[in-house]
Order: sequence, then structure tokens, then C-alpha cells
Amino acid sequence: MTPRPDCPPSAPPWHAQPAEQALAALDSRPQGLTAAQAAQRLAQHGPNRLQAAPRRSAWLRLLLQFHNVLLYVMLAAAVVTAFLGHWVDTGVLLAAVLVNAAIGFVQEGKAESALDAIRAMLSPHAVVLRDGQRQEIDAADLVPGDVVLLASGDRVPADLRLLQVKELRCDESALTGESVPVDKHIEGVAAEAPLGDRRGMAYAGTLVAYGQATGLVVATARDTEIGRIDRLLADVASTSTPLLRQIDHFGHRLAGVILVLAALTFVLGVWLRGHPAADMFMLVVALVASAIPEGLPAIMTITLALGVQRMARRQAIVRRLPAVETLGSVTVICSDKTGTLTRNEMTVQRVVCAALDVAVSGVGYLPEGRFQVGAHVIDPDRHEALALALRAGVLCNDARMALDDQGQWHVVGDPTEGALLVAGHKAGLLQEVAAAAWPRSDSIPFESQHRFMATAHRDDAGTPWIFAKGAPEKMLDICDREWGPQGERPVDVDTWRRMATDMAARGLRLLGLACKRAAPAGQGLAFADVAQGYTLLALVGIADPPRDEAVRAVAQCHAAGIRVKMITGDHGETARAIGAQLAIGTGKPAVTGAELELMDDAELQRVALEVDVFARASPEHKLRLVQALQRHGQVVAMTGDGVNDAPALKCADVGVAMGGKGTEAAKEAGDVVLADDNFATIAAAVHEGRAVYDNIRKFILFMLPTNGGEALVVIAAILFQLTLPMTPAQVLWINMATSCTLGLALAFEPAEPGIMQRPPRPPQEALISGLFIWRVLLVSVLMMAAALGLFLWELAQGTELAVARTMAVSTIVLAEMGYLLSSRLVLAPAFSREALNGNWVLVWTLLACLLLQLGFVHLPVLQSIFGSAALDAAQWAKVALAGGVVFLGAELDKWRARRAAQRR
Repeated sequence: MTPRPDCPPSAPPWHAQPAEQALAALDSRPQGLTAAQAAQRLAQHGPNRLQAAPRRSAWLRLLLQFHNVLLYVMLAAAVVTAFLGHWVDTGVLLAAVLVNAAIGFVQEGKAESALDAIRAMLSPHAVVLRDGQRQEIDAADLVPGDVVLLASGDRVPADLRLLQVKELRCDESALTGESVPVDKHIEGVAAEAPLGDRRGMAYAGTLVAYGQATGLVVATARDTEIGRIDRLLADVASTSTPLLRQIDHFGHRLAGVILVLAALTFVLGVWLRGHPAADMFMLVVALVASAIPEGLPAIMTITLALGVQRMARRQAIVRRLPAVETLGSVTVICSDKTGTLTRNEMTVQRVVCAALDVAVSGVGYLPEGRFQVGAHVIDPDRHEALALALRAGVLCNDARMALDDQGQWHVVGDPTEGALLVAGHKAGLLQEVAAAAWPRSDSIPFESQHRFMATAHRDDAGTPWIFAKGAPEKMLDICDREWGPQGERPVDVDTWRRMATDMAARGLRLLGLACKRAAPAGQGLAFADVAQGYTLLALVGIADPPRDEAVRAVAQCHAAGIRVKMITGDHGETARAIGAQLAIGTGKPAVTGAELELMDDAELQRVALEVDVFARASPEHKLRLVQALQRHGQVVAMTGDGVNDAPALKCADVGVAMGGKGTEAAKEAGDVVLADDNFATIAAAVHEGRAVYDNIRKFILFMLPTNGGEALVVIAAILFQLTLPMTPAQVLWINMATSCTLGLALAFEPAEPGIMQRPPRPPQEALISGLFIWRVLLVSVLMMAAALGLFLWELAQGTELAVARTMAVSTIVLAEMGYLLSSRLVLAPAFSREALNGNWVLVWTLLACLLLQLGFVHLPVLQSIFGSAALDAAQWAKVALAGGVVFLGAELDKWRARRAAQRR
């Protein structure tokens, strides 16, 4: 496969060109275009607006909702029941068909709004230079060659090659996954540089977090990076879920079996047994009615809906119903890092002074933690260099801490500066108190080209100080001394560089802190004052720490046999370090986006399976990784919060978007939205999804033998020229009284113990296993033998036909009630500890079914409709005994299966 470029094929690598060359290439100038040039280019390039893709009409989308094998089965059942004149049953079935179609129609309409959410990210207005004059225009009127002015708080309206910057920092997290605002400059970078490293560019849809800039428009609309993602998203086809694929396959095979049995029965009855064709047709209709699992689609919908409610209580909002079960079948979770596995709150974790290496506990912006050297807790005030370094971090700082309405701490300003404030707060150094005691007289704000910030102060004794913080290399350049345990001494540059390398290898972002006891040489603080003569205080290591609950959730996923892969736009060192703390990819290398670019599909498929940490990944990389895993047969869940995650979210078997800090584009592309942005919620959702799948399988395990038993009774009577034990109307009564009541209880079954200790089911695994097929055959034969045997016995004893039929029908109903108790647990005994789980719906459904059957037997109105007759106590006892045979047979088979499993 040809590597995918990071820009449209016709576009030059603007990030690699000098600003003057970009201006010349677009025939523009620093004063901007003329009005005539802008109008001409607008006609040539079109408006700076992402065009909506053609959509299917609402009527076509509605009609396509009925193109589903489950609905075909329900419609076939409705036709049969209507033919028999059972209009109430027909109405229920048709209503279920309409409800299913309506749900699909609404959900599909919501999914299509993902594209609208991306288009809404383009800024509605832009400030440009036209004819040398500053003008505010509609962003849709921007054209290549326009010169745009940016200020703090603006949303970038198009892709820009920066011409001038003043302390510019852009929040590109939605586009690249970078966890902190990116410093920008005007120098070019290598043509092959990944998106997150193109510091001379500002991209459409990102936010200006700080500073000002002037930029040249180099791409608009579909040619921008965000437009490229829009095209990717439009090209991604929605995938079917494993359950729907299994049900579709199961439905086709079951329908074929039913039709073949019906045809053979009709032929045998007419040609071999000589029954009238009209009578045989009615019997075959009864056979089909008894065999069709008309309750399956309704129970599936109810089970999935209950799963939705349980997930909502655990902070997972399901937008597409089948996604509930899909989570339970996931074999690989591809997770974003920032805000999902980590807190998205920068935290000082390490402070290294001369001869002192201090670990700082506590995570996030909560100002609680301790300072430790090894296992010993220390008081920062007793260590002069550490205390002065913490003070420098608090004073040489433009951020501030604040409490929100919920009493949670947050940082206003740069997250890295906020981390220094929190560290100072942990040492008892409050920003307001420190600033009042050592007031600031002047400052040099941070600028990316200088890589430092400096502030001038006087302490409470009147001594002048200058504090500086910035890149470690810059601090080493201006420092000739270091602050050791006994005071100032010559700086050991090699030792500091080794410490910096070690901290960076652990994924920490580094800041150097330095001081100088002097006042500015002139009236204010100037760059000359920060050129030399400083004392190095400390190196500070800052990271976005993993969530504690995410560490536990990853371990839980591993125990459940689910691979967790981290795909992030962050730097490789940071990704590897966080991965190691989460036990993701431990001992394995991380692969970068640049390396992925060079791989063909075959190599990518191998790497996608073997490697667990991917860094500097673009939207295409994430999409290709998901597709590579799917081609290998994996069921993939993808998490994300940015617009760059939207294509992969849509392509994955289940897309999981972040609800708190996620973009609207990500939420609309996802199937599930996490209200708390927490990876641990995904593990809880997987637990619920597995329970949903188990309950659907349990319903099928319950439904097939009950329908099969009824069908075998009819077939046996036809083949052996026996009196039919049940009329067609009585067959439909059994279906209505049991499938609509008993089967419903299984939708409310809680998860079985150990559900997260077993591996995920193989994606190719059939819905009905060999054990299930055997159980279906065994219970069907037992049910047929019990009902038909009792019926023939009663006829032989001279019992009236209506009474014998009533006993046969009641035997099947009671057998199904007993078999329901057995079906709750596939292998464990029906009355084991696992069964005592408080499923009160089961109690009510059993009671409802029993009352319905008592009405069938004893109410005159139902006797006249269904041809039933009253039973006495002795006859009821025989019915209960015959029905109990099925329960006993199922439990004995479970005992056999348990013994066989233990021997293996």
C-alpha cells in the first residue's frame, strides 16, 4: 500500500517552506490581498466551508430499516398468525417490527450528524488584511493568500503558514492529541515532520490558547487538515456488529430448517398418510407457527435496552443499541491517552536539585501530596535549594489556581505552570501569600524562540531577585553555579545533563529553575539581564499521570483476555512511560506515526497485533490500525475525544467517545459516550456487554427447545397417524403464554460470577455451540416425549380428547417453566448459590405464566376459544410429574457437562 501523505497530493509542504517563499508561492504579500484578488480566488477555490455529502432521503432510510432478517422472521410470524385469525398476536408482532425500524431510523440519523459536528468546528469569522486594511469577514470568504490576524481565544479559521508570532501557543489536542498547548514559531521544519511537530503552522479548528500571530492562508475548506478528516469520515462505512451478524446467519439457517421440515411434513402427510391436503396445510401452518422464534427480536431489543440502562448508571451513554452487546465481544481496546488513561492534569512528579532527588506524591490539581527522598518524607523548608526552587516556580508564573462550583481545583492558564503552583501549594507556599511577600516588579513573558520566562522581585528584606524558568538547555546556558546542600558552588553540567536525560526517558516534561540575586540593570527587566550569572536551582519533571482507576481497569481487561493498545498523538517517550505505568506494552517498543507511514498493509497488520503503544499517530494512522486489526478478525473498540479520532471511532466495531472533554465530532461518531471520560467505565461497560450477550444466548437456549418440542409433537402425530395432541390455536396459545412471559425474565438476569475472568469469545464463534445444539435436541425430545406420552396414555385410559389435549398443552407449559429455571445458568445447578441473585422478574413471570395457564384450563371463555377443558387435582399432578421430567433431564445434562469440563 502506498503511504498516505499528510497533505493533499497537490499541496506543497507549507510547514517546510520559509514564510517568504510561501508568500511568493501564493502571490501574496504581508499586507494581504486586494479585494479584487480575493474575489477572483473565491470564485476559483469556492467558499471556506466543508460541503455536506449527499445523503439518502428520509423515506429510503426508513424503508431500509426493514431490510433485516430479524424483521423478516417477525413479519413471517405475523402473516402466519393473521392467516389463523389470531389478530392480537399479529398486532403485537407488527408493532414490534415498527418499533425496531423506528429505533434504527432515529439512531442512523444521529450518526450522520457526526459530519455536521466537524463542519461546525470552522470559525464563523476571521480578521484579515485586505488592501492593507484590517477587516473582519465571514470565515467562509477566506481564500489562499489571505493574511489572517490571530489573538488569544480565537479559533483558527483555515490552515495558516505563520508569518509573525508573539508568544503564540495553540491548543491542538482535538486535532493531534497533544495534551498541552503547543508553542509556535515561524521557522520551517522538515517536510516529513508529523502534524504535531509543525510549529510554523496553525490549523483550522484549533484554538489560540495564548499570544498573537499573523498567518498566511495556505488551505481552505476540504484542503485543510480538518477537511481531510471530514473526507476520511465520509468514506468510512458503518460496520455491522458481531451479534447482528450472528443473528442474521442463525436466522437464515433456522428459517431454512423450518421450511424444509414443513415441506417434508406436508409431503409425508398427504402422500404417505393420505391426509386431506387442506387439513395438512393447516397442520403445517401450526408447525411453522410453533417453530418460528417470534419472541427473539423483541427479547433482543428488551435485553439490549436493559443493558443501556445499566450502562447509563455506570456513566456509559449508549447511542446505538447493538453497541451494548458489541462491547461484550471486544477483543482489543484501542485507547487514546490524554484524559482517558490519564487525568489530563499536569503534575510535578520529580524535583532534582544538586545532591537531592525528590519524588512528589499526589496527582492532578488537588494540592495534597508529600515530598519524599526514597522512603523518607522530607520538609521542603529544611532544604534551601528545594524551597527556593518551589518559590521560583510559584513566582515566575502567570497561571492561577481556582475552585469551581463543585469544589474541584482547576488551573486557569498554562497547565505546566499550573503544575508548579500545585507543587508549591503542597509545600504550603500559597501563590497569593508568596506574591505579597516577594512582589513582582517586572517580567519577560515566555516566548518560544527564547525558551524561558523571567520575573524580577524583592524579598521581604528588600533584597532583589530575578527568577527564570525554561528549557533545561537554556537554563544551563545562563547558569555558572548550582545551589547545593552547603550553598552555591560551580555547576556540574554533565551531571545535570545526565539527570535530564534520565527524567526525559521516563516520559517527564522538563523545566529548569534558576535564580540571580540582582536587580535589573536598567529601568525594567531586559533580555540582557537573563544572559548569564545565574544559579541553577532544580530540574522539575512534569507529567500527566495515569488515573488510578485506569490502572486497575487495564489490569481487569487483561484478566478478561482483552488486549489494550494506546494510540496517541503525544511524543513517543511520553507514550512509552505512561504505557509502562499502565502495564501497556511493557518491554515492547513503541511505534511512531512516521514508522507507520512506511508500512504496507501486511506489515501493518503484523505490527498492529504485536505492538501495544503507538505515538505521534495521525487520524489516518488510527484508522489504518483499526482496519488492520479488523482484517485479522479482531473485534475492536476505539476510544477518543478529538476530531482526529472521529474516523477511527466510526470505523471501529464500537466507538467510545469522551463526554466531558470530547469534541462534538467525536461524540457524534461514537456508539457509546463516557460521561466521566474514564477508561475504567469502559471495563464496566464490557462487563455489562458480556452479560447482555449471555442473556440473549440463554433466551435462545430456552426458546429453541420449547419451540422444538411443540414442533416435534405435531410432526410425530402426523408421521404416526396419531390424533393431533394440540390444535393450531393451542400451539399459538403456548407461544403467547410462554415466549411473551417466561422468556422475558432472562433479559433481567445479572451477570454470572467470573464473567470478566474468561477470555472474550472468538469473533468467528457460532451463536449456537455444540453444547447448545445437544441441549436443544435433548430438551426438545424430552418435552415431546412428556407431552405426547401423557396425551396417548390419557387417550388409552378413555379420557376425553379435549381433556387429553389440555393435559398435553399444560405439560409443555409447566415443562417450559421448569426449563426456564434450568436455563438461567448454562452449567451451574439451577438452585446453586449463583442462582440466588434476586431476579424478582423471574418470580413474577413464573407466577404470571401459571395464572395464564390456570385461566386457559378453567375459564369458560378461554375454554370456548381454545377448546380446552378443566382438570382435576389428579390430572394436574400427572401434568406436573410429566413436566418435571424435562427439568430433571436438563439438570442431569448440566451435571454431565460439568464433569466433562473438570476432566479436561
